[in-house]
Amino acid sequence: MRIPVKVVPGASRDGISGWLGDSLKLRVTAPPEGGKANKAVIQLLSAALNVPRSSVSIVSGTSSARKIVEVPGLDKNALYAIFGVPGA
Repeated sequence: MRIPVKVVPGASRDGISGWLGDSLKLRVTAPPEGGKANKAVIQLLSAALNVPRSSVSIVSGTSSARKIVEVPGLDKNALYAIFGVPGA
């Protein structure tokens, strides 16, 4: 499954803020330099979804705040059970 995310790097703490439209808003303390924020996004999502870090990959937007993250084997029902339904 591909998940659109909006990342806020350099935040005061790591966390998932919930849905922002159809994108999942993530806050990471890591700076947006040298791929540090991308690594933090992968770690945050893998922990929240209870999947190995190797199962989470950024497939689009590596240098942008808006990214597409892919998690094979995850379905919408599982995603919505964890983070709620967008717009609800």
